[in-house]
Amino acid sequence: MSPLPLVAIMTIASTDDDVVASTRQWHEKRLQRLEADDGWLTLVGLGWLKNGVNRAGSGKDVDVEFPAEAPALVGTFTRSGSAVSFQPAAGVSIFRLGQPFSGGALKTDASGVGPDVLKVGRLSFYVIARGNELGVRIKDPDARARKEFKGIQTYPPSASWRIRARWEPVTSPTTMEVPNVLGRIEAMSVPGTAVFHLNGKDYRLTPVLEEGVPQLFFIFADETNRTETYPAGRFLYADQPKDGYVVLDFNRAYNPPCAFSPFATCPLPPKQNRLALRVEAGEKRAGDH
Repeated sequence: MSPLPLVAIMTIASTDDDVVASTRQWHEKRLQRLEADDGWLTLVGLGWLKNGVNRAGSGKDVDVEFPAEAPALVGTFTRSGSAVSFQPAAGVSIFRLGQPFSGGALKTDASGVGPDVLKVGRLSFYVIARGNELGVRIKDPDARARKEFKGIQTYPPSASWRIRARWEPVTSPTTMEVPNVLGRIEAMSVPGTAVFHLNGKDYRLTPVLEEGVPQLFFIFADETNRTETYPAGRFLYADQPKDGYVVLDFNRAYNPPCAFSPFATCPLPPKQNRLALRVEAGEKRAGDH
């Protein structure tokens, strides 16, 4: 069977009005998630756990630093390899799912069912797993970033940036090395590569798969990062390919959480996904990180 032909930037059969309406609706939902009580704008802390006992709180000589609003000693995390438990400090009320939590083992965000989220006052916290490391993520619904958020400017939505790209599936299990802001590399599963043709040139973007997420996840950089969009690149999700093609709607390219908080652990664009192209679509710069 002969290979599918490259498309000379085949856009989806949509009018600009259709794209404008759908993009605005998508972006409104995106902002709602960002501004939610537990959204990325509420992230105010991140501390990494060593093996053994880790004191956590806002006081001195703690291993995991909490904001000043927290008790001097919130409690202690005990880590043993990939397992972690938490014991509240004497006199400190901790809640899980609205019920008092007296201590015990905690699920991390790698558990497949979500982490155990604990609360002390208005602060919530839970354990994340990043490779072989475990960290404590802390959120505050009254965070300054959330209170001062003014929205995100975007490029005007355009049907010309909703591209139907040819899909090249992998023929055997494949991974791609994805760097992150922590300076670490993670090998992530790759299902294939999207290929599109624009302004006389071919471009390739390789997505990765996230556990429990059916969509393709693209982490990419382009030449607008220098002056107009987030310097470390942007994210884009796309539905699984159909009939040998995948739709790349760059109108939905968005800033990673690291644009809004220094406590996020964002992946960075792998070298394969650094486009020598100005993608003048999606979100522009926002935040100051």
